[in-house]
Amino acid sequence: MTKAIGYIRVSTDKQADQGQSLEVQELKIKQYCSLYDLELVEIVIDSGASAKTLDRQGLQKALKMLGKEADALIISKLDRLTRRVVDLGNLIDSYFQKYSLLSVSEQVDTRTPTGRLLLNLLSSVSQWERETIGQRTSEAMQHKKSKLEYTGGKVPYGYSLDEDGINLAENAEEQKVIVEAKEIREGGLSLRKVSDELAVKGFLARGGKKFTAEMIKRITQ
Repeated sequence: MTKAIGYIRVSTDKQADQGQSLEVQELKIKQYCSLYDLELVEIVIDSGASAKTLDRQGLQKALKMLGKEADALIISKLDRLTRRVVDLGNLIDSYFQKYSLLSVSEQVDTRTPTGRLLLNLLSSVSQWERETIGQRTSEAMQHKKSKLEYTGGKVPYGYSLDEDGINLAENAEEQKVIVEAKEIREGGLSLRKVSDELAVKGFLARGGKKFTAEMIKRITQ
């Protein structure tokens, strides 16, 4: 009978509302072990731990138990172990060439060649999905900015939110300051000197303070 170490993780309390609570993960692992006749030695917990790093107290404990108390690590889902392909690759090279990795949701069992192939395919697809979503999000934000739609955060200098709080509209007074700043900068003055000239003319940043060099650079680009 294969002996297995269970590993469960949540990064935030909100994951309990997404079917990822520690209790749900533990139940899935116990049911899997019962179904496939695995001896569950212990369940190791990481609470409030991000998958961005492998340097997690619970995970490191579970990995160190391999070869001593068990020959397999079992998880409810691959993303409980890691979300990064490079980290998964390191784990495979360092541990799961010799020991087994079992994932309940994805039905991964690296004790078989098919299980190892499935693990590699799933990790690659997950990485591709995350990168695609990130790219689409970035493109959508750029499109919104080009249409002067508000994308959150601080409203850029020279603009104000419209009455609906959705779109950006030019702020006449701040646009005058931008025009003045550009004209002064065209004279070859440094960014700090441009700020000084604006202050002399009574043009100040929001809050009544002088413009910083970085702010001058931003509004005159």
